[in-house]
Amino acid sequence: MSKLILILSLVLGWTLPGQLAFLKGQQMNEKNKPAKESESKLEVATLGGGCFWCLEAVFEELKGVQGVVSGYSGGSLKSPSYEQVCSGTTGHAEVVQVRFDPEVVGFEEILDVFFSIHDPTTLNRQGADVGTRYRSVVFYHDDQQKQIVEKKIAEIESSGDLPRPVVTQVVPLKVFYEAEEYHQNYFKRNPEAGYCRAVIVPKVKKFQDVFKDKLK
Repeated sequence: MSKLILILSLVLGWTLPGQLAFLKGQQMNEKNKPAKESESKLEVATLGGGCFWCLEAVFEELKGVQGVVSGYSGGSLKSPSYEQVCSGTTGHAEVVQVRFDPEVVGFEEILDVFFSIHDPTTLNRQGADVGTRYRSVVFYHDDQQKQIVEKKIAEIESSGDLPRPVVTQVVPLKVFYEAEEYHQNYFKRNPEAGYCRAVIVPKVKKFQDVFKDKLK
């Protein structure tokens, strides 16, 4: 290629055959690049155990968790609002969806944390929070999750550590509705709120004490 042609191509914006081949190669490389490995290997757990603010605050600190979203599941009404769920007429439970890297933290470990930070023996109740929306429930995403949950519950009950039988529901996930924006990251946004200081802080501290080696 002569210097003159090269100079003209730079000035006039021409695409020369060699450059065209290079660009096509670049496009092919971009096209064939796999999705980010960290994203493609993530799994999801959908859990309900009282107010979703509490679960979200704890799981946000667990090593291997990439994101937590508060929402509603298990009811009959499409796209319910918080007020509708609170009425107790929609059948929804307050839940969180936990996106996690199974190479860092397994689903069974997610359950260990879940069962340690709420009382799975109180029906439709967690402390002063009373109603079906506060029920203990695991919405499994596949048969493997179902088997792991059922095995975990059997282990808990056979241990004799709890004063009453486990009442946690184990049901398939049908649909998850993301809660309103003001519910997301609630504890981080409102650490001084009365509910946060009285209810969430003790749960977070308990988690930090029991699972010191699993903190981010």
